[in-house]
Amino acid sequence: MAEAHQAVAFQFTVTPEGIDLQLSHQALSEIYLSVVRSWKKRIIRVKNRVISGVYPASPSSWLFVVIAILATMYTRSDPSMGLIAKIQEHLPVSQISTQCQAVVSAVVFSTMLWLLLIFTMRLCLKQLLSYHRWIFEQHGKMSTTTKIWVALVRIFSGRKPLLYSYQGSLPNLPLPAVKDTVKRYLESVRPLVDDAEFERRNKLASEFESSLGKRLQWYLKLKALWASNYVSDWWEEYVYLRGRGPIMVNSNYYGM
Repeated sequence: MAEAHQAVAFQFTVTPEGIDLQLSHQALSEIYLSVVRSWKKRIIRVKNRVISGVYPASPSSWLFVVIAILATMYTRSDPSMGLIAKIQEHLPVSQISTQCQAVVSAVVFSTMLWLLLIFTMRLCLKQLLSYHRWIFEQHGKMSTTTKIWVALVRIFSGRKPLLYSYQGSLPNLPLPAVKDTVKRYLESVRPLVDDAEFERRNKLASEFESSLGKRLQWYLKLKALWASNYVSDWWEEYVYLRGRGPIMVNSNYYGM
């Protein structure tokens, strides 16, 4: 009971003379420090999200692009080829001076150019990370193609990546052909069934490949155009969340 009284920030007692309020300065100090630590973690989390969101560029590179565009404007050259003037015409703010409108338009153009550069670098990095020949090369020997690939990856990778910096640059999960999936299925069940059952399953697999499999494959192709992983969200929803059977024996059977 004594420890509980010491843990609260304040306590009061009602006496005939009135209410006796006692504040615990140590507890209030701990509460204040806890709030400060919580907000520091939130700020750091937001900062890391911003840094990972613009990777392989950096937030400071945006300032560099803005300064470079403004510097070229003051030298009487137009690096935007008329786009800054177009943006200035459609600005919703008309009360500010023409010079301020030009600066705002240049900042908007610089931001758009910066985002375009990030998208281009991510696209190049995604294509580079799709290269897998280095895995099959002999240990200690590296081909010229792999050496060029390593140099390009270092160029497009930026500096000091965080844990999820490459998340937006990873290649999409490749969609296997129905024929390959059916082939692997038949190879996996062949040691488990007899000849008659295998022939039945082979016939069913052929029917699936020529009928329903084609339509389902088109659905997956459409989803693979915009989803980085065409199976993860469906797997989580329909296998883990909607499935009423025990996960251990129906999904994570290897855990047995």
